[in-house]
Amino acid sequence: MTAERPLTEWQKLVLTFSRRWRSAGFWYGLAIAVIWPFAMFGTRIAWRGGEHLPRTGGALLAINHVSFSDPIFNVAFTVSHGRMPRFLAKSELWKVPIVRSVLGRGGHIPVYRASARAGDAYRDAIAAIKRGEIVAFYPEATYTADPDGWPMKAKNGIGRIALVTGAPVIPVANWGTQDVLPPGTARPRLLPRRNVTVVAGPPVDLSAWVGGPRTRSALDGATAAIMADVTQLVAEIRGETPPPVPFDPAGAGSNGTSSRDGIEQERPAS
Repeated sequence: MTAERPLTEWQKLVLTFSRRWRSAGFWYGLAIAVIWPFAMFGTRIAWRGGEHLPRTGGALLAINHVSFSDPIFNVAFTVSHGRMPRFLAKSELWKVPIVRSVLGRGGHIPVYRASARAGDAYRDAIAAIKRGEIVAFYPEATYTADPDGWPMKAKNGIGRIALVTGAPVIPVANWGTQDVLPPGTARPRLLPRRNVTVVAGPPVDLSAWVGGPRTRSALDGATAAIMADVTQLVAEIRGETPPPVPFDPAGAGSNGTSSRDGIEQERPAS
């Protein structure tokens, strides 16, 4: 296991007073100010790889998703390294009072699923990257359904946007956030303080697909390469070997359990 050393209280204090937040806007900045003490002082947070986040220019963050609290720690990590992330989030959140102000005025991107506006998120994400924003993606689109918490097969939207824009894709791994706020629960577990680790890696090598036709197989291949790098980072944090084939929620049995044999059979045809 790669045991990251938690930030010291002094390091947290320095980051608290030096963090960049001017480009957040009022409501997003206020939200960050409110959640910051919880993220930094309510957990034993550790991270590495911040040097891989480009200091300027558009980029994509590809992040695994294990908890509703993931964005809290991903914001803290990204802001502490000089960038203000913009997230893709389900459009239903724009209907929640206060939350809609945080998201809408913070430059975040609503995702309208199964509607006539489904393509808006794709166009808005490309526009944000062209403006020089760093856009945070959870390519799995929801919490992982893998029984052991490994990243599962992702939607290929991130692969499409990466190939269209040519922006660097930075893989990011979360682990421990599921202990702070387990999926399906609304009450965080604060005591004892939980270990949370966020790790970023170097940009994903997508040279095999850049400049080629953007067919479905190309988009799936680029997305699989992105998720492979994310999964490797998760494996480093956990000190474990990931499954050879990612869990595919579309191949889950009627009882909700996975069938990795079925995934293996489908994979060569993709």
